[in-house]
Amino acid sequence: MNEASASGRTDAPVAGSGSVFLIVAPSGAGKTSLVKAMLQRRPQMELSVSFTTRAPRPGEQPGVDYHFVTREEFLRRRDNGEFLEWAQVHDNFYATSRDWIARRVAAGRDIVLEIDWQGATQVQRLMPAVVGIFIAPPSVDELRARLLHRAQDTPAVIERRVAAAQSELSQAHRFQYVIINQDFDVALGQLLSIVDGAALRFAQQQARHPALFRDLLGDPPG
Repeated sequence: MNEASASGRTDAPVAGSGSVFLIVAPSGAGKTSLVKAMLQRRPQMELSVSFTTRAPRPGEQPGVDYHFVTREEFLRRRDNGEFLEWAQVHDNFYATSRDWIARRVAAGRDIVLEIDWQGATQVQRLMPAVVGIFIAPPSVDELRARLLHRAQDTPAVIERRVAAAQSELSQAHRFQYVIINQDFDVALGQLLSIVDGAALRFAQQQARHPALFRDLLGDPPG
């Protein structure tokens, strides 16, 4: 069972020169590899580390892969309004830190949220200026072939993932950008172009060069 919710607070992160990117994709579309390559090429970007109540898996590091917390601590943080969005997936909770994102954006850092479409729509409602990017496979058949090539799941699990992917693909219209990941290098170039273009939006440029726009536009009316 999946449940998701936005925080009851409606204040968005503090304005700054940084941008927030929501990257959504069905399993097998290549999102993780694209994000990893993007972060290597754009050092001003940071991946948001989610909070979770599930136990660490082998090789996972606290503060790197997730912030691992108890159920009690998670609920306390949630009730205090510390999360931008949160979700319950089966018996575990997951959430995005509101205050961490606010601080990093205000400091001029670009933040990446790898998130499902339901969580993404919650963030979009609270932060209309976020940049939404959907990564899609070239076809459902190609997605199935990639999952089979991974050899990590049984055929039954793969078919469930394919069915879930078809449902997720129907939500692509919710995002400003859709990248078809047929050729990795092409898809990466498109992703980097979106990131670079977002930095040139007026709000980001005004935050970086306040004196320039104050001189050109004058002080805002008091």
